[in-house]
Amino acid sequence: MNQDSAKKQNLALFDLDNTLLAGDSDYNWSLFLINEGLLDAAAHHERNEQFYRDYQNGDLDIYKFLEFQLKPLSQHPKQFLDALHVKFMTEVIKPMMTQKAQDLVNIHKAQNDLCIVITATNSFVTKPIAAAYGIEHLIGTDPEMIGGEFTGDVSGVPSFQQGKVTRINLWLAERGQQLSDFETSYFYSDSHNDLPLMKLVSQPVAVDADATLTAYAQQHGWSQISLR
Repeated sequence: MNQDSAKKQNLALFDLDNTLLAGDSDYNWSLFLINEGLLDAAAHHERNEQFYRDYQNGDLDIYKFLEFQLKPLSQHPKQFLDALHVKFMTEVIKPMMTQKAQDLVNIHKAQNDLCIVITATNSFVTKPIAAAYGIEHLIGTDPEMIGGEFTGDVSGVPSFQQGKVTRINLWLAERGQQLSDFETSYFYSDSHNDLPLMKLVSQPVAVDADATLTAYAQQHGWSQISLR
């Protein structure tokens, strides 16, 4: 796609957890596995809670978290995990999907904007969620797969903090594009962890934002909305 054709299309980036979703898919996936008897509650619940607090505080060690989060994927066949995810979508995710979020996505799709979910959560968990919102493109943290099965390791750059900048630039470059090609670029997020990418788009939007992002948005005159 050349630059002139990109000018005719805007870019709409959406964070997922606590933005499009009224909750956190990563955190709830671990709780779901515990409830399904696939993770030991005593061993995993406390660590899950601590990682979530670290994320909120902005000091999450992404690689330690991914080691924790991706290991369960390596302990089961992909076919079993796919079936499990269908249940996860029905019981956990669908109740967290809001009509306001869907309406926002629909507005951008109706305008023929290039819509992408960009999330730190692994792409196995999040790809079906993006699809449920009608968003084809997803940039998530990719679990490594060998022979069609998960290894428990991460593949490539985690889509977290500055990593989101790296990943969107790589993704667009594969299409012969860059952020500056788009006349208007939006990024909707709730988290101060997304400030590196929010600072690069022309229309950053704080969505049900945490205190740090709310303060930054107020200081810089960014739009603030709620999808709840």
